[in-house]
Amino acid sequence: MKLTRRKYLLAASFTLTLWPILLFAQPSDNTQNLDACKAGRDTCDASKLTQTEQANLALARRASNVSNCRNGFDPCDRSKLTQPEATALAVADHQRDVSACNTGLGSCDPSKLTTSEARDSSLARHRRNLADCKDGIGDCDRSQLTPSEAADVNTAVHDLNLSDCKNGAGRCDLSTLTPSETKEVAVADNRRNAQNCANGWDECDRSKLTLVEVQQIDNSSHRRNLSACKDGQETCDYSQLTSAETTQLADAEHRRNYTACLKGVGYCDPSRLTTEEAHSLPRP
Repeated sequence: MKLTRRKYLLAASFTLTLWPILLFAQPSDNTQNLDACKAGRDTCDASKLTQTEQANLALARRASNVSNCRNGFDPCDRSKLTQPEATALAVADHQRDVSACNTGLGSCDPSKLTTSEARDSSLARHRRNLADCKDGIGDCDRSQLTPSEAADVNTAVHDLNLSDCKNGAGRCDLSTLTPSETKEVAVADNRRNAQNCANGWDECDRSKLTLVEVQQIDNSSHRRNLSACKDGQETCDYSQLTSAETTQLADAEHRRNYTACLKGVGYCDPSRLTTEEAHSLPRP
């Protein structure tokens, strides 16, 4: 009798222990099923939804359909739209078409524009064409330009070409420059070449340098190499150093090595220490 009662108490205790797990597992499954239904996944079991969840799901699906239709996404079922929703969609479609026609971005259907909108779209297209012609980008149709606009475009294109020639970038057509502009480009080219040589950059043509520039650039290059050697950089060319600089660097390296050995910090080569320096080191 006592044994039976004990088994009963253990079974009750075990059931109470599992009850929270079962309690929390059920809502989790329901939540996952509801999320699957909202996402339109195949794992959705609509029969497990409560009436409230079914109502909320219907609202969510309607809102998703409206959003897809408004943004031009699939799936969009226009037959499921209410009259106000269909009207709002038609307004949005028209505004989207007007925007596409005015900006040249997206699909434009001119037949859907009003007379006023078509006129504004034509003016916007003309302005875009004029800007493309001046900037030398995009599709430029010079036949659409007025004589005054064509003259402005010619000036803009000439100025853009002059800027490209001076900067050594873009498409430079030297044949279109005036004699004075050609001299300006030559000065800019020499200045840019001297800067490239002074900084050790590519596209340095030493043959274009004056004797003064060569001397200045050689001095600058020597200073850069000396700095690289002092910093222990791999770009250091020791053969370019003077005897005094070589001695100076050797003395500096000797002091660094001795300090590293003395303080136990940094790379230390005991073989390069003098006998006196070696005796001055703290004993281990």
